[in-house]
Amino acid sequence: MIDWKSVEAADCAVPAEPPMDDLVRELSRALADPDPRIRDGEPYGVLETWIARGTIPAPRRLELGDEMAARFTDPRVEARTFAPLVLGMLVSAGDFRAGWVDAFERWYPAERDLRGHDGTLGWLHAVAHGADLLGTFGRHPEVAPVRMLDLAAARLTAPTDHVYDQLEDDRLARAVARVLTRADLSERDSVDWLAPIADTFGADRVSTPVPAHLSNALRTLRLLYVLADRGVRPTSELPPEPLHHREAVKSGVAAVLDRIVKR
Repeated sequence: MIDWKSVEAADCAVPAEPPMDDLVRELSRALADPDPRIRDGEPYGVLETWIARGTIPAPRRLELGDEMAARFTDPRVEARTFAPLVLGMLVSAGDFRAGWVDAFERWYPAERDLRGHDGTLGWLHAVAHGADLLGTFGRHPEVAPVRMLDLAAARLTAPTDHVYDQLEDDRLARAVARVLTRADLSERDSVDWLAPIADTFGADRVSTPVPAHLSNALRTLRLLYVLADRGVRPTSELPPEPLHHREAVKSGVAAVLDRIVKR
């Protein structure tokens, strides 16, 4: 067993042994471990650092991405929900395969376990972790931005009894806003993805308590309106970026929200 705590303490210097392939294999297993102290502990930090620094050879990084894409069908929720975090690291570092987008697109709206945190498994965060990857893919030049906007709408309209309770609405709104900063989006594409959400708002009779999926979508769109008005920060250290077709997005979001207000 590799002492990842010591590796991290040594500024993530690569151990003399075992070989890098074995080290990456161990890290990959750790990022799916049911023990949150392992899955969300030192191995996570080491893997993130090694990917960012280019320590792991490019072919092995691509293999790791394929492993994460396959993990979206894993029977264990903790394995599925940490896969997008690793893919986000890889894509941010310059690695990309179209098949990763396909696998993510199949998983994200279909995931049914939307718990943010579990007392035994720790952080799961399917919606939030998926949102982060959605934003990363949505800014990638090889991914059509409309595809990620439609995927966000599919997630928001998927049936669920779970009300977001760990800032998932914030993470998803920020991801969508990041996609909407792309200059290659037409004005129509910037708002057309809202149509399925508007249809859901119009079809569902609001009762008390408010259905979970409506509550989730309402809070996500409200924050998106704020971000459309003020811009979205790529990172906390950078100034906000304006959304392309800002006024059209604000108008479109307001019109969708108004369908609830009028009922």
